[in-house]
Amino acid sequence: MQEVLAAISQYITTLGPTVVLPIIITIFGLVLGLSFSKAFRAGVTIGVGFIGINLVIGLLGGQVGPAAKAMAENFGVHLSTVDVGWPSSAAIAFGSSIGAVIIPLGLVVNVVLLFTGLTRTLDIDLWNYWHSALIGALVAALTGDFWLGILAAAIHLAIILAMADITAPVVQKYFKLPDISFPHGTSAAYGLLAMPLDWVFERIPGLNKLDATPEGIQKRFGLFGETLMLGLLLGLVIGVLAFPFRNPATDIVSILTLAMSLAAAMFLLPRMVGILMEGLMPISEAARTFVQKRFPGRQFYIGLDSAVAVGQPAVIATSLILVPVTLLLALALAPLGNQVLPLVDLATIPFIVAIMVAVFRGNIVRSIIGGGILIGMGLFIATWIAPAFTKVAVASGFELGEGQTVISSLVDGANPLTGLFMWASSGGAAGIVAISVAGLGFVVGTKVVLDRRARAQAAQREVADAAA
Repeated sequence: MQEVLAAISQYITTLGPTVVLPIIITIFGLVLGLSFSKAFRAGVTIGVGFIGINLVIGLLGGQVGPAAKAMAENFGVHLSTVDVGWPSSAAIAFGSSIGAVIIPLGLVVNVVLLFTGLTRTLDIDLWNYWHSALIGALVAALTGDFWLGILAAAIHLAIILAMADITAPVVQKYFKLPDISFPHGTSAAYGLLAMPLDWVFERIPGLNKLDATPEGIQKRFGLFGETLMLGLLLGLVIGVLAFPFRNPATDIVSILTLAMSLAAAMFLLPRMVGILMEGLMPISEAARTFVQKRFPGRQFYIGLDSAVAVGQPAVIATSLILVPVTLLLALALAPLGNQVLPLVDLATIPFIVAIMVAVFRGNIVRSIIGGGILIGMGLFIATWIAPAFTKVAVASGFELGEGQTVISSLVDGANPLTGLFMWASSGGAAGIVAISVAGLGFVVGTKVVLDRRARAQAAQREVADAAA
């Protein structure tokens, strides 16, 4: 049985998300009652949108990566644990024993929670199940028990779905994405933690009145506050920090190329998201009709990769500013125990802050402060789990680079949920059982709170309608 599940996971992984997603969307559209032509067109359009987003993110990563490496050298950041980035983390996760069965496991968990009403999210982003596979693989490595790893992966999936349900209203309102949620292993926990931070920021004089949204910045600075120009200016600043004219002839070229690339990313990403949304709208409308007809009173969300949100100007601006901030944090926190050199995953900071920016309503200053706090804390988590991360990587066939003995990752290695599961693993089977019970309690509690809130909102609407 395990071999069959592993073969299914391996085949889906080999196809990749840009192939699998259009197929899933087409099938999903047919189930919802769309004609084949409409469902197929929606699936292909969404696939094209994701390809466009990935191309622009690839451009962003290809430019930010070398600049970050150069900045690390300029800042004198020399730490022993290397951030190998999410591509390596995903390969390690899928190459593990847990990764071999994660996609069938994830589908079963999601379907069970949907039918029992414990989640509102149907997560069609199968590729990103790797986040839960990594958790399961780390737990299995620490406890020496494959089935505890499977249990941890399943509970992690359930917790992420609950977090997606909680943050869905904020995501839908800010990003203008009706009926969408982000059950994304990188973004979800940070989005939830941003909520108490926003409560604190609202009570800090000065900060609570500061309008640092892209719209507010553009209103204040005119041309230089526009998205395109903001990308250009941030590119120039990062370029100067990375290439401080030690070799003027080549450094000027590098700085200007980086500036234009970031301007292009800021300009193109929202357009790529627009293409994706063009395909998603008929699916979203059909899903809403389907649920209202068959499950009156229930809400239903389509779970997607938070990549659809990274093109928002405040997300990109926050992320670019956090690149040098994260490097400086790594240096400043080294005397306190940090050993992780942020590198490859600096280009994926947009995924870390995506939901946070929505919680902070696009306020770039709040997003930078909140992101800095959580990433700074995450560096200690990434340092702590590095030995287990390295053990799983080697067992999965990952080859360490020259001079590398310990590796980690900023994206999932520094994630608060990763730290929580690793802490539970230190208690062996009892610890994993305890966190599983707590995780299920969180899922059930989320449903109770959201249902109560929905009833209260419905009652308020009835009162308003009656008054009108």
